[in-house]
Amino acid sequence: MKKYFILIIILAFSINSFAQKKVNYAIVIHGGAGTILKKNMTPEKEKAYLQKLNEALDKGESILKAGGSSMDAVEATIHILENSPLFNAGKGSVFTEAGENEMDASIMDGKTLQAGAVAGVKTIKNPISAARLVMEKSKHVMMAREGAETFAKEQGLEIVNPSYFKSERRWKSYLRIKKRMENQEDKKNKKHGTVGCVALDKEGNIAAGTSTGGMTMKMWGRIGDSPIIGAGTYANNKTCGVSATGHGEFFIRNVVAYDISALMEYKGWSLKKAANYVIHQKLKPQGGEGGIVSLDHKGNIVMSFNSAGMYRGFRKSNGEKGVFIYGKETE
Repeated sequence: MKKYFILIIILAFSINSFAQKKVNYAIVIHGGAGTILKKNMTPEKEKAYLQKLNEALDKGESILKAGGSSMDAVEATIHILENSPLFNAGKGSVFTEAGENEMDASIMDGKTLQAGAVAGVKTIKNPISAARLVMEKSKHVMMAREGAETFAKEQGLEIVNPSYFKSERRWKSYLRIKKRMENQEDKKNKKHGTVGCVALDKEGNIAAGTSTGGMTMKMWGRIGDSPIIGAGTYANNKTCGVSATGHGEFFIRNVVAYDISALMEYKGWSLKKAANYVIHQKLKPQGGEGGIVSLDHKGNIVMSFNSAGMYRGFRKSNGEKGVFIYGKETE
């Protein structure tokens, strides 16, 4: 009798511990990866980035906390980042070789495996919303350039003059890089600006989205990984959701976002093991720089990157949270 009593106590303690640790919702974001060093960051700029990351997380968490969908949370969260000149997406997009702003975005629903994307758009204020409309209001997965812009306008999205996306900071950066390239100096651009979000709602549904202004000085018509489902964005309720940021060509060749999910599904790996393997053991030896933010169906979060830093943050219903910029920070 005494043994049964002890077993009941142990069982009750285990159930209570599980209840305390259970995650009803979770959200994780990134604002780009690259050579982001504390020595190059002013206190004012660091504060601005952390505040904007927290603002984006506040928005997404408020939707999830109220019982909203992961799709709504992802879209609304990315709006905050797209509307900020701090990040390379929407308002803060970098300039192409031709001195223009071209944006890409994608979104995916882990419950249905439906997805939508836009590429090379110049007048859509919030490309992530256009990507969602492609998924929900068309029979296609991806639309590009003028076709995507016409579709977005027909669907009632806000269309702006291309000058809306021109920020002084990005323009000066473009001119500096252009001058270096003309003088045959270092052509490497070490910052990989993209924004992304992955969310898990109370219904257990995962959604992921990514939005970007691409690479500074990219050639006309170049498309990176951000709008490509399986490369820059992927979500599947059975495994995980992933949003990537980095040197897009490498993420496309390695189908990074899907590869992480596939390792979980077919090999039974944990999210952490799969993500770290792809980012550090596959991409890095090839010269592919960048990272991902991800979460699984249990709310476990992984923010893995092989660059010096990555703007990132997360929130969980159990109170766990954090925002980070540099490498080797406590997470």
